[in-house]
Amino acid sequence: MPETPRFLTLADVAELLNTSSAQVYALVRRGELPAIKLGGRGQWRVEASRLEEFIQQLYKETEEFVSEHPFVDTETDSQ
Repeated sequence: MPETPRFLTLADVAELLNTSSAQVYALVRRGELPAIKLGGRGQWRVEASRLEEFIQQLYKETEEFVSEHPFVDTETDSQ
């Protein structure tokens, strides 16, 4: 099994997150997902460890959101 490379392209990140490259680019440009820009052509790279930190932060934020906004099943409540 190949080891994950240290740096990932935006397309790699998009595939891992099952989203579009445009969405990943927006996350990078807004500063939500740390990345580096290489060379004059501006090739973006995301460090695998930073992606993992980003994912863990999203889990934390989602947990807080769910805690603050509990799901109410209106179909069950009306019976």
